[in-house]
Amino acid sequence: MAIAALLAFALIGGVAWTFVLGLQGVPPDRAMPGPGAAIALSLVATGLAAVLVYALRRPASRAERRASLQAWRNPWTYSWVALTVIACVGFSALVGLAAQSWQIEMRPSNAVLGEAIRNHPLLLLLFAALIAPAYEELLFRRVLFGRLWAAGRPGLGMALSSLAFALVHEPPGLGASHGVGMLLLWVVYAFMGAAFAWVYRQTGSLWTAYAAHALNNLIAGAALLTAGA
Repeated sequence: MAIAALLAFALIGGVAWTFVLGLQGVPPDRAMPGPGAAIALSLVATGLAAVLVYALRRPASRAERRASLQAWRNPWTYSWVALTVIACVGFSALVGLAAQSWQIEMRPSNAVLGEAIRNHPLLLLLFAALIAPAYEELLFRRVLFGRLWAAGRPGLGMALSSLAFALVHEPPGLGASHGVGMLLLWVVYAFMGAAFAWVYRQTGSLWTAYAAHALNNLIAGAALLTAGA
């Protein structure tokens, strides 16, 4: 439902954009959103989807809110977040090096954002480091993992949420890679999903998973931004 809402908001935004330009007399072949407008529309669509997921989530209990607040008073919390980011970045680098040595093409779908990031760095980094992690942590960790964790099955919750996280980032048949390269990308994203779920459970605060996710995306975005510099 959350993914359908995201797609619906994106479609509505695109239709509204072309409708407004059409009213202004812009020809149909020039009314499609440009790169900057498409990024802005994606920001709005993802933000609205995140608000919807937040509204439909299981409300946190008083004990959960207290534990979340106390987590940030614990100096170890910052160490767990840093360790999670280092593990995600390091694991991605190791898998990438292995694929290169095995001559396997491993091309993540977000690689196509390199040029867009260089043209609209603030918008893309805002999306990658703030909006997208909020939507994904609410959906995959708070809703999917969180419900199974609360039901006493955190292992199953971690496995299912990590698998869903990987498939959403690299949809079968739609990604830029295929075969073994696609499998390796799923492994990378599943590892990330498991790491974010782990730090959430370790600290009891979804904010730690969000912080680790945002920092990881910020590093990845900075790498894409400097790749063509």
